[in-house]
This record gives sequence, C-alpha cells and structure tokens, in this order.
Amino acid sequence: MEIQKLNLKIGDYEIIPLPTGIFGLDGGAMFGTVPKVLWQKSNPPDEQNRIPMEARSLLLKSKDKKIIVDCGNGSDFVQKYGEKLGSKFSQMYNIDDSGPSLLKSLAAAQVRPDEVTDVILTHLHFDHAGGATKFELGQIVPAFPKAKYYLQKKNLETAQKPNLREKASYFPANFQPLLDAKVLNLLDGSKENILPFISVLTSDGHTQGQQMVKVSDGKTTLLYCADVVPTSSHVRTPWLMGYDLNPVLLMEEKTNYLGQAADQNWYLYFEHDPYCDAASIIRQGNDFQVQQRFSIEKNL
Repeated sequence: MEIQKLNLKIGDYEIIPLPTGIFGLDGGAMFGTVPKVLWQKSNPPDEQNRIPMEARSLLLKSKDKKIIVDCGNGSDFVQKYGEKLGSKFSQMYNIDDSGPSLLKSLAAAQVRPDEVTDVILTHLHFDHAGGATKFELGQIVPAFPKAKYYLQKKNLETAQKPNLREKASYFPANFQPLLDAKVLNLLDGSKENILPFISVLTSDGHTQGQQMVKVSDGKTTLLYCADVVPTSSHVRTPWLMGYDLNPVLLMEEKTNYLGQAADQNWYLYFEHDPYCDAASIIRQGNDFQVQQRFSIEKNL
C-alpha cells in the first residue's frame, strides 16, 4: 500500500515524529500465534528471525509547550546498565546506534533537551523509557532537566516489582532517577486533559498500567498506540505479541479503542512500525483493517 504524506496540527501543537533508532525483535515473539507465512509478507525477518523495529517517539510542539511521548531505548545503555549487561543488551536486540537518536531528532526539530516541558511515558519497558534518563558525571539523572514526567501509578508498581516474565524489560535505571528528582507525576487510570488537548487511555493487556496518549482538538484526533497496537500490521484484533501478558483482555481493549478510532476517524500513531508513522483504519466485519498509511511531514 502506498504511504501518503500527512501534515498534522492539533490544537496548538505541531505533530512531529521523533525516530530514536532501529532495533530488532524476534518476529515470532512480535506476532505470537500468527503464522510466519502471514507476518513475514509485511515484516520480513533477518537470518536470526528478527524483524526491524522503530522506537518512534512523538513531539508535540507549540509556543508554550514541548511535549515528548516516550523516549526510545536511549543511547547510553552500556553506561546505565553496566558493560556486561549493556553489551549483551545491544547485541541481543540488534540496536543500531549509527542512525537516528532521540537527541538528533529533537535537534532536527529545533528543540533542546532543556526546552522540553513534559514527558509522557506510556510504560517503563526499556524500549519506551530508556531515553527518559541519562548517564552524566558518574550519575544517572533525568534526561530532560526541566520537564515533568507522567506515568500510570500501576505501571510504576509493576516496574518496581516485576513478574518473572517482564523482569528483563524493566530497569530501575530508567525510572528511579525520576523518583529521586521528584519529577514523576503519577496518574491513576484514564484521564482527560492532563495537558491542553491531551488525554490518556489505559490498557492492562500488554502490561499492567500502560497508557495510550490521545491528542484531540475536537476536529482531529491522533492516538499514540504504544504497545496496544505496536505496528500497522497489529491493527487486526487477533494479531498480538507473544510478549502480551493478557491476550484475551488485550483483544477486548483493542476492540474498544480501535472501534472508536474507526468510527470517529482518528489517526493511529505507531511507535514500532519501521515503515510508516501513522494510519487510518476502517471496520472489516468484526475486525479492523488499515485504510491508509501515512508519513507525517515536519513543518519546520
């Protein structure tokens, strides 16, 4: 399907994608029970069965606000996690640090780290929150020194005492410095207008206390899907990840949120799709399908 160019402004915000770098995850894990003969058509794997994944953050830029949604893996994981774990981490996930990064993408959008006013974290898995902190002068500190950070209370509790299945995805280095600096604002459930034109919608199917970010001015709506719908291929309701903790609950959540998106003409924004930034969807019987994929143009 052809990818169309799209220019978006919602409320006071210019919508600017922030690619933070390509990494790789096992294709079977990314598509769960979906047969490889189906998912490899749209997501071809490498010789180790890994498929390319983007860690795409989002910048909402206005005169008064510079808001980031999620922060990618971060580029200093060796310093933050230690040489042994950091090197293994880089190799296992095929992290390419030669291309885009969060700081490079911010610079291209003419935003300095100290100009960021707010950071909304969908959840604390390393590929979403790794760039929320940084290694500086022998310490790990918030990456955006003047920003308030927003997270669901339930997800922080999950990250502090992770179950065995998710233990390898949650690292204290990505959130404890935020707590120590007293910059982490904890939310309890779905909330409207946490910031102008911005609401959060919660989901517990992938992990406990994940939040999607809804940006809407009543005319145009963009939903930052996070890991509820990580790529445009996952718009299909039963196309789930092997990483998801509660698949049946997640299908129910997808049916609800994607139903609203299809009926109200929302744009879906994909954090992990390496081929497109966003899409519109339509209903297909009891399921959903992509209507059009988009590359969001930057108005810089």
